[in-house]
Amino acid sequence: MTNVLPDLSEPQGFSFRLEAVSEQAHPRLHPQEVDSTDSAAAQNRDVRELMLDELEQFVVAADERTFRARQVMGWLWQRGADSFEAMSDLSAEFRAQLRNHFRISEIPAASVAKSSDGTRKLLVALADGEAIESVIIPAGSRVTLCLSSQAGCAMACEFCATARMGLHRNLTAAEIIGQIAAARRELESGEQLTNYVFMGMGEPLANYPRLTRALSIMTSEWGMGISPRRVTVSTVGLVPAMERLLAEFPSVNLAVSLHATTDELRDRLAPINQRYPLKRLIEACRGLPIKRRDRVTFEYVMLAGINDSADDARRLVRLLGQLKAKVNLIIFNPFPGARFAPSTRAAVEGFQAILRQGNLTATIRESRGQDIGAACGQLYAERQSG
Repeated sequence: MTNVLPDLSEPQGFSFRLEAVSEQAHPRLHPQEVDSTDSAAAQNRDVRELMLDELEQFVVAADERTFRARQVMGWLWQRGADSFEAMSDLSAEFRAQLRNHFRISEIPAASVAKSSDGTRKLLVALADGEAIESVIIPAGSRVTLCLSSQAGCAMACEFCATARMGLHRNLTAAEIIGQIAAARRELESGEQLTNYVFMGMGEPLANYPRLTRALSIMTSEWGMGISPRRVTVSTVGLVPAMERLLAEFPSVNLAVSLHATTDELRDRLAPINQRYPLKRLIEACRGLPIKRRDRVTFEYVMLAGINDSADDARRLVRLLGQLKAKVNLIIFNPFPGARFAPSTRAAVEGFQAILRQGNLTATIRESRGQDIGAACGQLYAERQSG
């Protein structure tokens, strides 16, 4: 591939009202999305969608003691119950009431591709025929699960395979969390998931209500009990939602997909920049409620001849110099039809050196799973074409 910027001037299908996109992409296809105050409509609501206070309301209405809600949550999230009948410390009468009003969604089935480097990519089948991707990434004692938040994506980032799908729909909270259960079934003996990153299919903050419900279940002591410090949410830069997320989940890590140091280039690579240009994005990052010892992570995918020059590195130092920031330099994972090539190793290391000279923490994130099509969206595309 020649080191010339591809012609990205043609419209890339990026047209939507940000404030409406989440609901437009979330039609009420699932019983759990109905109004829980309507007992007839809520009869088949997925109990895996519920927050503790919502289940407590039901418990009180069923004339049971409030602590029964925690018992149910314990069975669901700590003991892995897949039926109400399995909840043996609840009365038969109460289990019948639960069964009459709710259902427990099944752990989704997944096909798995295994890489020689230990990476496992899951193509997770959803109940309506959609499919999403999750990736298990082992690295020493750390095992990271990369999670999807949407089926497809509306952000139209030019270097992303998922962008070619467009946005099909948002995932529900239960579908988001279901990826964890599906991944746990694929772990090797002695392996345990240690970290969770929302860097899979979709823009997490464009599915804010379902994302935050899933985060609550994941990190609450009544839920899965995962430390929020082990959870990272990546965004291409939806500024209002970034601020809201860290206000509601101050210990969750935030990663911002930057990928360019000028508005001209970022407008092309990540069209959301037309809505939230670099100056506004960086100012928002400067004002985020970051704890004293924490930093905002900036992701920067290295594209040969596009954004990997010494001038790009120096501009990045100036852009982030006043922030509590660290930079992940990502080796581009090519996919069929990609209009870019990964930067050379020398270019990446030279870029990193300039950032470090500018007192920025900069790490190189190696490409994983190249032999199994681990670029986000690639496994889905192969299924569609096959």
